[in-house]
Amino acid sequence: MSTKPLSDEQLLDLLRRDTTFERGFRLLMQQYRERLYWHTRRLVLTHDDTDDVLQNTFIKIYKGIAGFEGKSKLYTWLYRIATNEALTHLQSQGRRKTTSLDDSDEEGHSTANQLRADAWFDGDALQLQLQEAIAALPDKQRQVFNLRYYDEMPYEAMSTLLDTSVGALKASFHHAAKKIEAHFRQ
Repeated sequence: MSTKPLSDEQLLDLLRRDTTFERGFRLLMQQYRERLYWHTRRLVLTHDDTDDVLQNTFIKIYKGIAGFEGKSKLYTWLYRIATNEALTHLQSQGRRKTTSLDDSDEEGHSTANQLRADAWFDGDALQLQLQEAIAALPDKQRQVFNLRYYDEMPYEAMSTLLDTSVGALKASFHHAAKKIEAHFRQ
């Protein structure tokens, strides 16, 4: 039996009181876990890496929620933390550099092979091809494409999240879409 999700204001009200903080945090995790999981998954690609990043994300949220000032929407703040944690993870894994799908990483696996080998990836051939095309994008274009295509995030919210102008984000999305189209034409 599912309950109606709480509004961000209701969650924040619970999180601001010592007596309801833990309950509020559990509800926040329950409410945002899946969205943050898929957002992170599209950045780091594998389930295991996503779980690691998500755990770090929720630790940062737990420690920092008291400092949330409400200058942005709650999900924008959460996505920013998840994005930063994913990028930190990629950087620590040495995968931040732009590579083609056939270039091997330090472990000798291509990005395409990682996707195919991931037991948690249950997509069909077309989904795999799309994920391969997205994985080949430069980091910024991949972030913008994922936020716009999957999360349907408005450019204004993305601008806040990524600290980039709306015009630059629109250009990044356009370039990403063109590269993905070209990938499908090959």
